Amino acid sequence: MGSVTAACQLRLRRVTVTTSIRTTWPALALLLAACGGPARPSEVSAAGEWRTFEGSWTASGTRTTLEMGADHRASVVHMNGSLLLAGENRPGVGFRAEIVGFTDSLSGFVGRSVWTDERGDQVFSELKGESVGTGNRIAGTFLGGTGRYVGATGGYEFEWQYLLTAEDGAVSGRTAGLKGRVRVGGPPASPSSAG
Repeated sequence: MGSVTAACQLRLRRVTVTTSIRTTWPALALLLAACGGPARPSEVSAAGEWRTFEGSWTASGTRTTLEMGADHRASVVHMNGSLLLAGENRPGVGFRAEIVGFTDSLSGFVGRSVWTDERGDQVFSELKGESVGTGNRIAGTFLGGTGRYVGATGGYEFEWQYLLTAEDGAVSGRTAGLKGRVRVGGPPASPSSAG
């Protein structure tokens, strides 16, 4: 008799749990649909609105160096890598970033960069600063872009840190303190006015 009572109690629990799950799922689905999931920041602002960001940039590539005496070097750098932005008003989350530049140990660094987002839209920038080396400051000025970044203006800055410099010219590094602001939708800046 005891085993019959235990079997009935087990069946009763199973019915209660099954009924509870059947009535909870529709309520849970309705709640999720009403809430729409977590809020996400819009990735591109209305024309004229400044968007601030911080981030990290890692890149690797090649450097070709010309020795010009005891304390003078000139180098051409070509690097590719990942750029991740943070902040509620960031213009995007992740970009593939490419840099081509020229650095002279006496006169500093000039270069160009293209950031490409997950949609293939691009942001163009001009880079200037101290000679590229660990701890040196670099400033970027946005020169426009394609797609949703047409007319991008603004700028950013960072400190460069080399992680690897090999004898064959292979280099890799990362930024520290990358921060900036961008406005999308205005006329593109010209390289001569960015300074």
